[in-house]
Amino acid sequence: LNMKLSWLMILAGTLFLNPVTADCNITSQTVTCEKSGKNLSDIPTNLSRNVTKLSLKNNIITLKDSDKDILQSFINLTELYLNENIITILHNNSFCNLTKLAILDISNNHISTVHKAAFAGLNQLSVLNLSYNMITQLDSDVFISLKSLTVLNLQSNFLKSFHIKSPFKLIEIVLAGNPWTCSCDFLDLQIWLNAFSVAIANESNTTCTFPDTTEKMFIKTAAFQPADCQTEKASLENTVTATSAIRLKSRALLSVLTPNNITGNNETRAELPLLGKSWTFLGGVLGFVLSTTLLIFIAIKCPTWYNYVKSYSHRRLQENNSEMFEEEFSADMSSSPTVSGTDNEEPIVIFEKIHAFVPAEDGFIEDKYIDSYVTEES
Repeated sequence: LNMKLSWLMILAGTLFLNPVTADCNITSQTVTCEKSGKNLSDIPTNLSRNVTKLSLKNNIITLKDSDKDILQSFINLTELYLNENIITILHNNSFCNLTKLAILDISNNHISTVHKAAFAGLNQLSVLNLSYNMITQLDSDVFISLKSLTVLNLQSNFLKSFHIKSPFKLIEIVLAGNPWTCSCDFLDLQIWLNAFSVAIANESNTTCTFPDTTEKMFIKTAAFQPADCQTEKASLENTVTATSAIRLKSRALLSVLTPNNITGNNETRAELPLLGKSWTFLGGVLGFVLSTTLLIFIAIKCPTWYNYVKSYSHRRLQENNSEMFEEEFSADMSSSPTVSGTDNEEPIVIFEKIHAFVPAEDGFIEDKYIDSYVTEES
């Protein structure tokens, strides 16, 4: 009786310290929590810390920093299912404390970027499912730390090539459903598959989409000539080298044409430094201030100038005696009648005034022809 009572107390203490919700199932060796299809945006915090199998599929989890912190507390986790969520990026150390994790399923998400240390710390991981995502480029160094990895699923992504920088051991890989380009860039993947005897799942449907030929080109058996690839690589390197040399020569020529010192009139003058953006900005501000000041000045002075022009009246200057105008006369040279009682007949000149000057308001004009001509009889 005492033994049974002791076991009941131990079980009660275990349940108290590690509460199990209604969605978790506990057995003698495993704790399985099922949180699928709950429309969760965050990983729940009320799960047992001893959970070994956690299913969070078909939710709206994005794997934020807070989610990663919660996952790190599940140190006994061996299986994690995050498929059918909306994860877009796998950041570094996303699962770093899950040292016992053996199966990780993050398929059917929106993953486009996988950082180099995304799976750091997963020393026991054997199955990794990245299928049905949006991965366009993947570095083989991502999987170097996964010493126990046996199955890698990359099906139905957007991979055109998979460059193997550092070979890693693997038993099976799934590559179908990607737009593989069978060119020289694909040669290192083919060599790795054959050298490590990696099995390709669904190999009959794992073909090249480029070049588009009538015959199917299987990835593992596509015909590549290493010599041709080496020639192509050497040609590319020569092109890059030649381009670099041309750029260097151009820079050297430019430096010759634009020397640091300018010599003239037997004096050496340092080359003026180029104006920076700060000087350009200062010039713009100065121009703006001057133009604004000019506009304000014109706006203030314009009414005054207008009134001055409108009220202006031209006045005639007072004329001096030395500058008098002469009147115009018309001489009548016709003969006058003879005066009786005289022996000699002389002609009489009669001047007829044509124009007369009107005295100005501020003075008068004297006519220098004011004296009259008098005809005397001899």
